[in-house]
Amino acid sequence: MTVSLVHERALWDAGARTVAGIDEVGRGALAGPVSVGVAVVAPCETWPDGLTDSKLLSAARREALIAPLQAFGVARAVGHAAAAEIDEVGIIAALRLAARRALDAIPVAVDAVLLDGTHDWLTPPPADLFAVESDAWDAPPVTMVVKGDRACASIAAASVLAKVERDALMAAAHADHPAYGWDGNKGYGAAVHLDALRALGPSPLHRVSWRLPTG
Repeated sequence: MTVSLVHERALWDAGARTVAGIDEVGRGALAGPVSVGVAVVAPCETWPDGLTDSKLLSAARREALIAPLQAFGVARAVGHAAAAEIDEVGIIAALRLAARRALDAIPVAVDAVLLDGTHDWLTPPPADLFAVESDAWDAPPVTMVVKGDRACASIAAASVLAKVERDALMAAAHADHPAYGWDGNKGYGAAVHLDALRALGPSPLHRVSWRLPTG
């Protein structure tokens, strides 16, 4: 599937001046942050050559796209929620927290959001006794796009930005915790990672509220 600006254009035609493509990386990892990329586009006609879902690209190709992506759209940012925050508030609220941090770093107003998938985790739930304080914010209106990271240029851009930045964080963390193999598995459940967890237990960067393997 080739990305396009069809979904973005529909929102521009409906009156949105800026559209943010949003995608997350690290949701299923056992260690490290969850990271949310935001790529904001105003009406345009082109996107970087080779842009697609970050999972379909080699690490070298993702890295090569970073410079072209800096010239694509009007703003971009990546936000993170740490493992300890995921343990404290849960993965969905942590995704919202990371997205809010990214959106707060964007220097332009965002009129509409294209979000990858089928579940709108960005829009805060109705307030109740169990609401997390960080959920109390006004998210832009969200349009869900199934496989949006392969269909929408803005979402694909967000996915690449988030993947490259999170991978760099995990590669840096590997230096302090080499036994878990994060330079290769980036905190996901690869065999070397699971074996190290059984032998050593969790590090400070593990999501200890998750069902981690033990000895």
